[in-house]
Order: sequence, then structure tokens, then C-alpha cells
Amino acid sequence: MTRVALRGIRAHLVRFLLSLLAVTLGVAFVAGTLSLRTMMWSTFSGIVASSMQGDAYVRGSEPAASAAQTGSSAGDVREAIPADLARTIGTVDGVRRALPAVSGPIVLVGADGTAVVSSQAPSFGMALYPADDTLDVVAGHAPVGATEIALESATLESSGLAVGDNTSVVLAGEVQTVSVVGEVSLGAPMAGATIVFLDVATSTAAYAADGLVASIDVYGDAGVDEQTLVDRIDEALDATDATGLETVSGTAIRTEATADINDMLGFVQTFMLIFAGISLFVGAFIISNTFAMSVQQRMREFALLRAVGASPGQVFASILIQAAVVGLAGSALGIAAGLGLVSLVRLALAQIGMNLSGSIPLNVGTVLTSLLVGTLVSIAAAALPARRAALTPPVEAMREAGGARSKSLRLRAIVGSVLTVAGLAGLFAAWSRPDPDGPVLLGLGAAGVVVGVLVLAPVIARYSLSALAVVFVVAVKPLGRLARGNVIRNPRRTANTAGALMIGMALVGAASVLAASATVSTRAIVDDGWIADFSVQSAAEVVPTGVVADLRALGTVASVDELRYGPAMLAPAAGGTVAERSLIVVALPPAALGHTLDFDAVEGTLDGFAAGQLAVQRGVADDRGWKVGDDVTFTTAAGEASAPIGAIVDTAVIGAPIIMPDDAFERIVPTSQIAIDSLLITAAAAATLAEVRADLTEAAAPYVVLAVLDKDEFAGQLAGQVDQILGILYAMLALSIIIAILGIVNTLALSVIERTREIGLMRAVGMGRTQLAGIITIESILTALFGTVLGMAVGVGIASLMPAVFTEIGLTELAIPWAQLASMLGVAALVGVLAALWPAIHAARLPVLQAVSAD
Repeated sequence: MTRVALRGIRAHLVRFLLSLLAVTLGVAFVAGTLSLRTMMWSTFSGIVASSMQGDAYVRGSEPAASAAQTGSSAGDVREAIPADLARTIGTVDGVRRALPAVSGPIVLVGADGTAVVSSQAPSFGMALYPADDTLDVVAGHAPVGATEIALESATLESSGLAVGDNTSVVLAGEVQTVSVVGEVSLGAPMAGATIVFLDVATSTAAYAADGLVASIDVYGDAGVDEQTLVDRIDEALDATDATGLETVSGTAIRTEATADINDMLGFVQTFMLIFAGISLFVGAFIISNTFAMSVQQRMREFALLRAVGASPGQVFASILIQAAVVGLAGSALGIAAGLGLVSLVRLALAQIGMNLSGSIPLNVGTVLTSLLVGTLVSIAAAALPARRAALTPPVEAMREAGGARSKSLRLRAIVGSVLTVAGLAGLFAAWSRPDPDGPVLLGLGAAGVVVGVLVLAPVIARYSLSALAVVFVVAVKPLGRLARGNVIRNPRRTANTAGALMIGMALVGAASVLAASATVSTRAIVDDGWIADFSVQSAAEVVPTGVVADLRALGTVASVDELRYGPAMLAPAAGGTVAERSLIVVALPPAALGHTLDFDAVEGTLDGFAAGQLAVQRGVADDRGWKVGDDVTFTTAAGEASAPIGAIVDTAVIGAPIIMPDDAFERIVPTSQIAIDSLLITAAAAATLAEVRADLTEAAAPYVVLAVLDKDEFAGQLAGQVDQILGILYAMLALSIIIAILGIVNTLALSVIERTREIGLMRAVGMGRTQLAGIITIESILTALFGTVLGMAVGVGIASLMPAVFTEIGLTELAIPWAQLASMLGVAALVGVLAALWPAIHAARLPVLQAVSAD
């Protein structure tokens, strides 16, 4: 039967090529995802290996209050330790050198006069020790003094600077003029990070003025193994008064950092594999449709096989063998396409400054996974048509109409209705009780509705297509009536063809509503709570402290309120792990309430905010069981500090869980970890807004990374961030739409082959080629419109419940982009026309006599 199956593929090659392409596209995403993850892992592993070459590391034994601490040289962020311990460690037998890890944020001005910002990669400065032989100064020399810097090789290239150039940096909140005196190679691409090297004295003054650093990197003498070095260092530290320290081997610290990288990339891979799964799921519709139509057209062939002695199992196996061949071939092509996809992604990342190391990887795991996934999906999609072919009695199959006899849709109507009703019940439950089970109920309900509608689609198609076809029936006589009859005659096939497009359009429709709602919600939040005339934001996420005095000195400015943030640690009595007790808190000047920012208390009052009371977000208060009047106790460097809760608030203007007045904030958050998020500006009464903006822009210009925004611009910036995220979703969902279009082409092409004799008879009685092509085009448009309308109705309906479920994260308003949805219908019609081109041309070119005599 294997030979028979392979001959079947060769004899009906066109029937399988488009299914092959569907598998190729789906597997390309899987293979590309796995290869991209391997490449990214290789890049970041190279960063770990090149930047963590120490034989041992001394660090804090307790995790820090928050990952906001800078300068960590390990995967975990730990409490800072005294830098002068390096002198003690340096005297330990077997230690070649011990260097405090001194690093922190910096802004570099490039050759074009703007800040060097590379995607989402960090920008940081670090001390360049003359004794550090792990760094290679490949040009110039190491920096000496506060006016000299050296740049990492990729940073030097991306900045457009050269050794010997003068530029500026923003360091410790101040703009400084510096000279680039050297180029430093770390031995591996740094994935777009901007790395500036400073001399030891300058970096220590900027990042470790309090004498504390994240870790001390220890390098041992040749021949001293890491564990021996760790034991000797521990003995030396035990003899000191220092506490809260731990010594970790270099291998352990690199393993820890690599594990963190795997966790991070695991999320990226999961995100991308979800879309790969969607693509394969959509592709399964095409494969299933192809084999269903192929089986129906070849029922006589299978009946003859049964008549000459083939068993049902052999017929079933022959079809699955064909599916396996399509799956294997499509998967192999998909692997090659996936590598091409990774190449394009790599080039795109390089354009934004994120260079990935090494060649594009193709390991055994990626190949086997891709082949297995593509083959199994193909076999599973062909199983039902194969079963139907195997179980159809030969005598019935030999009848010309036997194979085309359609089954009742009653069972599908019952099953689909049950699933849809169950899904709607889940959606109603999510809407009525959004917290805390809302998201789970929404997901389960959405899945139930989507699957239910897919099952019901043939029933819906039978009635809805008549309505969709009215325009064509009236406007294009008699072609519209003939096309309507063709798509309604086999509602299962039409529904299966449109099902792929329905899934894609449901996702696109939901994403459109989500994008519009997020934009409107963001603007509503800003409109409700943002009173300031202007705000000053930083592209580097931290506003330099030096600009505050410059802005306050402007005559056109009445006030400048600092919105600051920093890490805090709840006292152990609060319960939970260190990670659960750590949180970011925001400081707001009491004078800013009602002046530049406005939000109301849902419980308690903000009257005591100026006296040191806290404002706590409602969700956090509910999770921790806090009430108005409770004291919240924090762990600080001086011991513990408490502050009472004066108000429970529910505001998205400030996203932090706890909002503090300045005095309480400065008692609780370490000074070295306080950062300015933004500045809120009020114009002087005598100044026009245009004058204020001009003065603010002039004062902020030397700091390079600062932007002056009014309320509308600020809201637009926030909305733009949402649009960027959703833009990625749209790009990935486009693949499922492409596969769905391929499905329409596939079904139309097979339909032409199936109706060869019918087409010949219509041509024989006078139908022209253009008219025949018009019928097929209308069929395609009706199928595309059916899938689009059904998908958008499902997607928009589900997405409309999201504001009720996700109110706490700022999605407070519902907005349905009717114009965008209407344009999608126009696109669907265009898709129908494009999908019909090849099948229509093929049908029009069929020789009449050959078509009439076709079996």
C-alpha cells in the first residue's frame, strides 16, 4: 500500500502542493522559534562567559529589596557589600586580584548629538581597572580622570564616535564633557547594550560613593581550584566583623546567570510558540480539507482497491502514508524556511543595535521537533477523511454520487450549540465576577465559544451565506445565483475553508478592540488624573537629578514636582518570601495632590498624606488584607520603619502599589536607589504655554535624553507603547491570515478539479471564460466574507468583555474601532479576489471537450 499511496500523490500532485505549503509555513514558525531561541541563548551565554570570568565572587547573602539595584554582576540581585573588603580578600593565599564591581547607569551622547539608545538593552558605565586582564583595550588607552572614557567595540560603532572624539555623558545626573580615549573588546557581542568604561575614581564617586558595591570579583592564581579559593576567602571573611556575605564559585555564579537567561528566553519561546501553534492549527484545516476533498473525489479508486482485496485498514493506512509524506516534506521545507526567517529577524535586530552572535543554529533537537510536529499535525488532520474512506462500503463508493452524499448536520448543531452555550456561560461568569477568577473564566469561555462556533459553522453557513450573497445575486445575474448554490451545496466544505480565516480574523478582531480600548483607557486615565501643564520624561527611564534645579530656576515655571521611585522591603512579619515582600514604591510631594496629579480615595482620606500617611492601591490592600489605619512596616538599613495607611486608592495614573509622601519615602528607600521617574511642571501665571515649552525644551536639551510633553503628547506616548506591543501581535497573526488565504486557494482549486465535467458542460452550453472565472471569484469572496464576518463577530464579542475583567491593570474603557473593522471586510473581499485568481484562470483554460469527458 505504500507504493499505491506514493503513486496517489504523484497522480494528484496539485491536490497536495498547497497542503505542503501550509505545513511549511506552520513548521517554519516552529523551527524559526527554536533556532532563534538557541541563537539568543548562545549570545547571552557568551555575554555571561565574557563578563563573568572570575574564579569566585563575594556578594550579599540576602536578596536586595528590588531588582532596581544596579551594578549586579550575578543573576540574583543581592544586598550591597562594603567595597573595601577587596583589600582583605586580596591578601588571601591563592588570590591574584580582587576587584569591586562598580557600575551604574549612564547616558552616552553619540556623534549625531543624540543619546545612544539601543532597543531595550541597558546603558551603563563601569570601572576599568588597570589590573583587569579580562578586558582587551584594542585601540587607544584606558581612561584616566573624569574627562576620559573608553567604549566597548559595538558601542563605539553604534555611537558613530571614534577614538579621539569629544562628546558628552550624563553621569550622576550631571552633563559632563568627555573624550573617547580607548576601545575595549569584551570578546563577544553584548546584544545591543551601551557600555562606557570610566576610570576607577570617577566610577566609584558616581556609583559607590557610600562605599557599597554589588559584588567583589575574585581571580585566583594558576593551579588553585575554585572551591579551595572559596573556602580560603570564607575563612578570611569570618575573621572580620563583616556580616551578610557569601562567597560563590565562578562556575556557580555563571550557572545561576545562565539559568536566569533560560527563564527569560523560555517566556519568549512560549510567546512565539503560541503563534506557531495557531499557524499549525489553521494549517490543519487546510490539510483536513484537502484530504477530505481528495478522498471524496477518489472514492471509486478506493472502492476498486477494496474490490481487489484491500482491507479497510490498508485503505486507511494508504491515506495516512500520503499525509505523512506531505508532513515530512512540508516539515523539511519548513525547517529551511525557518532558518530564512531567523536570518531576517537577525538582520532586523541588527538594525536596532542588537547583534546576535554565532551562525544560525540548526541542532538535532530543532530538526526532530519540527519534523515530528509537522508530520503528526498532517496525520491527525487526515485521520477523519481516511476513516471515512476506509469504512465506506465498496458498492456505495462505486456509485457516482455515493461519495458526495452529505451527512446530516443535526449532531454538529447539537454539539456546537452545547459548546457555544457553555462558552457563553463562562464569559458571563467572567463578566459578573472579574476578580480573581475573571481571566481564567474569560479564557475558558473564549475557547468554548471559538470551538463551538467552529463546530456550528456548517449550520451557520447554510443560512448566512444566502444573506451574504444577496448583493451578488441581484447585481451579477446569473453568476451570483450559481456561485451561491456552489458554496451552499456543501456547507461543511465551505465552513472548513472559512474556518481557517475565521480563527485568524477572530484574533485580529480581538486585538483591534483591545488596541482601541487600551488607547482610549490610557487617554481617559491621563485626562482624569493628570493636571500638570507639562511633564519631563527620560528616554533612559531615569531623569537626571541635575535638571531639576535648572527647571526650577526658570521664570516661566511656577512649580516642579518630582515623581520618584525606589525599592522597598516589607518586614518579615508581613509574610512571604523575599521576592513577595519586595516592591517598588513611589514618592509624591504632598503639594502635588490636586495641583499636578489628582486621584481620589475609595476608602479613608488623603488628608493625612502630608503628615506621613500612605496611599495603597486597592488590589494590593485586598491581597495583603490591609485596611485604613493599619501600619505598614518596612525593613531599612537602620532597622525597621513604619507608616500608617491613610487611604486606599484605585488609580492607574501612578502604577506603583504604594504611594508615599517624600519624608516617609526617604526614610524607607535607600538614598542610592532613589530615581526620578518624571517631573510635573506647572506654568507661571504670567507665561503662555508656548513660552513655557520653549524654556523647558532649552533647559532640557543639554541632558539629551529628556522630552517635554503636554497632556495629549504624554497620553499619546503611552498609547504608542501599547500600539508597539500590539503591532507585534498583528505581524504574527498575519501568518495565520496568509495560511487561511492559502486554504481558500486550495479549496477552490480542488473544487475546480472536482467539477471538471460540470464546468465543461457549462462551457458547452455557452458560458464564457470570463463568466466562469466570475463565478469562482464570487465563491471565493463569499467564503472569505463568511469567515471574516464570523471571526470578527466572535473576536469583537469576546474582546468587549476585557475591560470588565482587566480594569485593575488600566483597561477601563471599551472602544470598538468600527472603521477598522469595516476596512477588514473590504480586505476580505480583496482576499477573495486574490485567492480566486489561479483557480479561476485554471478553470477558464480547461478544454471543453476534455472537461466534458472527464470522469
